[in-house]
Amino acid sequence: MSENFNAFEMAQAQFDRVADMLGLDPGVRELLRWPMREFHFTIPVRMDDGSVRIFRGFRVHHNDLRGPCKGGIRFHPQETADTVRALATWMTWKCALADIPLGGGKGGVICDPRRMSAREQEQLCRGWIRQVFKNVGPELDVPAPDVMTSAQHMLWMLDEYETLAGGHYPGFITGKPVGMGGSLGRKEATGFGVMFCVREAAKRLGRDLKGMTAAFQGFGNVAQYGVRWFTQAGGRAVCVSCWDGRDNAAYTYRRADGVDPDFLVSIADSYGAIDREKARAAGYEVLPGEDWIKQRVDILVPCALENQINADTVKHIADSVVLIAEGANGPTTPEADPVIKQRQIFVIPDFLCNAGGVTCSYFEQVQANMNYYWEKKEVLQRLDSVMTKAFHAMADMAEQRGVYMRDAAYMIAVDRVAQAARLRGRA
Repeated sequence: MSENFNAFEMAQAQFDRVADMLGLDPGVRELLRWPMREFHFTIPVRMDDGSVRIFRGFRVHHNDLRGPCKGGIRFHPQETADTVRALATWMTWKCALADIPLGGGKGGVICDPRRMSAREQEQLCRGWIRQVFKNVGPELDVPAPDVMTSAQHMLWMLDEYETLAGGHYPGFITGKPVGMGGSLGRKEATGFGVMFCVREAAKRLGRDLKGMTAAFQGFGNVAQYGVRWFTQAGGRAVCVSCWDGRDNAAYTYRRADGVDPDFLVSIADSYGAIDREKARAAGYEVLPGEDWIKQRVDILVPCALENQINADTVKHIADSVVLIAEGANGPTTPEADPVIKQRQIFVIPDFLCNAGGVTCSYFEQVQANMNYYWEKKEVLQRLDSVMTKAFHAMADMAEQRGVYMRDAAYMIAVDRVAQAARLRGRA
C-alpha cells in the first residue's frame, strides 16, 4: 500500500462525485459522508513468553439507517483507522446495492496473526469483544471475518459475547463454523458471487465464458473459490498472485494452460501463501507479484487489498482485457478510473462484485435467528438470485443514464440510503 494512499479519502471522493450527480442536499450529503460513530481502543494480551503486548483495535459504524451495521474484522500489521473507515463506508453502499436490510460497519486490529500462537489470537479476539461489547449485538452491529480472520476467530468472539451477555445469540456474528451457527455455502459465497457477476457481464459483452482467460490477484478464500468456479465454467485462469509472509513479498504463479486451483490450495498455507518450491517443481512460473496485472487475458480479478489498480499500474493492463471484476475492496483508485473508462473496459465495481460475502452473512444471520438452516444448494441459489438482480439493476442504470458502472452502482446505493434518511426524518 502506498504511503500516500488514504482509503477513506478515496471513499469520500467517490461519494462526493455521486452526491453531485444525484444533487443531494447538503444535510443528507454531510450525514452520509462521515461515520456516525467510531471506537478506538487498546487490547492488552499476555503473550506466551509472559510479556504483555498492547494491540490497537477499531470498530467503525458508518451508517445504520437501513439496518444493523454489518462488516468484517481484519487482523493486519498495516491496518489503519482510515482503512477501517473506508471499508465501513463501502459496506453501507454494498448492503444498499444488494438491497439487504443492513448498514455499514468494519473492525480491525493492528497485528500479525501469522506470528501469534492460537492462544494469543484467542486472547486478542476475546479482548476485542470486551472492548466493544456494549455497542455490538444482533440488533446493533454484526461482525464477520475478513483479512486474516477465520471461522475460529468468530467462534471465540461469539463465546466471549455470549459469556458477557448471559445467553445464546448465534445471530450476533457471522462466518461461524457450520454446526455452530454457521451457514453452508459461506466459504464459497464471495468468490462465487464475483463469478456470478462475471457470468452476467460476459453475457452483456456478448462473450462466452468458455475459453475466456483471467488473471487473479490474491489467493485467499475469495480467489480460491473464484478460480474454482471460473475453471469449472470452462474459463482458464492463467495466474494467481499471493503475499508470502516468509519474506514479506508478493509472487505471481503462472501456467499458460491454466492453473490448477485444487493443487495450489494443497500447497498453500491457511493465509493463501503458496509454497514457491513446490509450485516451481509442478511447472509453474514464479514471477514478481505485480506481474498479475500485465497478463494478456480477457479478465482481471483483483482479490487482494486496496489501491492495486492505480495511476501507475493501470498503464500495464494489456489491450486484451475487456473486463475487470473487483473481488477486493477498493482495488481501483479514482486516478485509474479515467484510463479504464477511456479504454472502455467493463468494470464490475467492488461493492457489488464482492457482495456475495455479506449477502451470505445476512442469510447466516437470518438462519441463526430462526434456528433453522438451509441446504447449501438453497443458499447458493438465493445468492445467485440476489447478485444477478443487483448486477442487472446497476448495468441497466449505467446504460439508461450513460454513466460509468461504478457511478451507476453508487447512484443506486446512495439514493437508497438517502431515502431512508428522509423517511426517518434525519434529513
